[in-house]
Amino acid sequence: MAKAKGFSVLEELRPKLPKGPDPVPAVVKPDPPPARAVVRYERKGHGGKEVTLVEKLELSPTRLELWCKDLKKALGCGGTVDGDAIVLQGDLRTRLPKLLTDKGVGKITVSG
Repeated sequence: MAKAKGFSVLEELRPKLPKGPDPVPAVVKPDPPPARAVVRYERKGHGGKEVTLVEKLELSPTRLELWCKDLKKALGCGGTVDGDAIVLQGDLRTRLPKLLTDKGVGKITVSG
């Protein structure tokens, strides 16, 4: 019972305390864009379908999913994330470099 009385006294003192400093909002820096990307055309292992792979982006799985979603929307195609690569349906080697440059990728290598 003695402990409960002590804490109730402290609770009565709370309104008399001075106001503390305002919290400082956290500054969130956006992640830097990838330094490079490799765009590759492939048919092998995809049931004969044409796919374009975007590799070497070195993005986290969450950011890779976001990039995949953005690229699919911009290109009007289907696609998925497979490991550390974005797999887009169709031959998009001519259209992808401009989009990747616009997203801030430094060096883009097109092969295949």
